[in-house]
Amino acid sequence: MTQAAALLCAGGGTRLRPLTDDRPKALIDVGGETILARAVRLLARAGVDHIVIATGYRAEAVRRALLDCDLAVTFCHNADFERTQNSVSLHRCVESLRGRAFFKLDGDLLFHPDVITRLEADPGPLSVAVDRSGTLGEEEMKVMTEGNVIERFGKKLEPARCSGESIGIEKLDAAAGELLFRALADAERSGRTDLYYEDVYSELIADGLSARAVDVSDLAWTEIDTPDDLEGAKRLVSAGRLDLRNV
Repeated sequence: MTQAAALLCAGGGTRLRPLTDDRPKALIDVGGETILARAVRLLARAGVDHIVIATGYRAEAVRRALLDCDLAVTFCHNADFERTQNSVSLHRCVESLRGRAFFKLDGDLLFHPDVITRLEADPGPLSVAVDRSGTLGEEEMKVMTEGNVIERFGKKLEPARCSGESIGIEKLDAAAGELLFRALADAERSGRTDLYYEDVYSELIADGLSARAVDVSDLAWTEIDTPDDLEGAKRLVSAGRLDLRNV
């Protein structure tokens, strides 16, 4: 059983201001529960007992929000969050996750709990939750696949050649995690701090890492970047597709 998870909560959430004037996106309330509280609760339900949080913007608010958390929590701060991409925030978590299998989650997601269940059941060293149901455009983090094998990640990939969107939740075994953190360190040392962690996944795949697409097309999920996204999340909650308190 995978017992650790990394949540990336460093970004400033500027497109959601004024809601994010005093908190990161992860602490926005949707249906009576914050995005972060729901993620932690669902991870605990799946057997995770150690949460590693990559902080940046308003880090003190994240710390306060988890003061009474029943799980072990480690905070890993990215002081350069305004000038770097999420690959750097993930790299800050290396000492807390080295040698362990872990889930990695973006901190602005609402998701059905079965996303975690399906990833846990997948045997791949890098298992990636992929939604194949949506229309792909410039903004989505796209994947190219051959069957269930992921060949490439990237926002800049040609949508017509891609088979789905990586939703921002993965599971890595200990060996894949070691390869990832080594690659993240190399990227940061060489000044490539503008990379998404998915760009690093893609480079590792090109070097031989096996990555598998785990289909979650039938499960409700949403990323919250904008006020329209937030309204859509609220509609999912009111429709009962994402019950924030009773799942």
